Amino acid sequence: MNLSLFQCFRTLILLSVMLLSACSTTPADEGINDPRDPLEIINRPFWTFTWDYVDKYIAKPASELYTTYTPPFLRTGLYNMALNLNEPSSAINNLLQLKFTDAAKSTGRFVLNSTIGLLGFYDPASDFDWSGDQEEFGEVLGSYGVGDGPYLVIPALGPSSVREEVGDYVDGLYWPLVVIDFWPNLVRLGILGLEKRAAIRDQEQLVVESTDPYEFIKNAYFQNMNYRLYDGNPPIIIDEDEEAEIDALLEEFDDID
Repeated sequence: MNLSLFQCFRTLILLSVMLLSACSTTPADEGINDPRDPLEIINRPFWTFTWDYVDKYIAKPASELYTTYTPPFLRTGLYNMALNLNEPSSAINNLLQLKFTDAAKSTGRFVLNSTIGLLGFYDPASDFDWSGDQEEFGEVLGSYGVGDGPYLVIPALGPSSVREEVGDYVDGLYWPLVVIDFWPNLVRLGILGLEKRAAIRDQEQLVVESTDPYEFIKNAYFQNMNYRLYDGNPPIIIDEDEEAEIDALLEEFDDID
């Protein structure tokens, strides 16, 4: 079993963060404002380093160069190839959630795109309306009631959580990702990262103008995780005060009757 150096790096970072959090103490008068983020004292410096330095001087310029000078057909094809390698793990993750139709679509996408689509460069599966949405093992854990766990900011990589990191590690053990050598895998991750950075370009100003960019990104991260967990239909959560108001309103209607 070939474990990539990138996975080792992420695992090392995760263990380091957890070790630092265990060794650090938070003054009692400070308290914990957000139970989702007990490691905030560590995460905030990591976020500053990631956003103010890595993103500003490396990720953003690289993404702009890539999207500006890469021919559209080549850019689309490379992105399709990078995503195609995730389809086998997506099929298994769908099976683990008893989503048999989605598992069949992921399997069909991988077979069709890897053959007729020239190793995924083209996406003929989309002509059959086979969804390109992919499931991760972190979503499998969430579907069985496993919480996100503490919020994490991985230096140079951005927001994450313990559940997502565990899920990414397991996804990397699926074929064919587990047999891909370090450099090809680094290229694959680079393409995905550049496209992900390009996708949030229009929302970048929202982060800049927010009162607290750290909190803004954290809340957006958890909303996105919840959205993906429920396949785009997250439950509407009503707090106790809102529920009491609704009950009182319903009682008034009952009195009218």
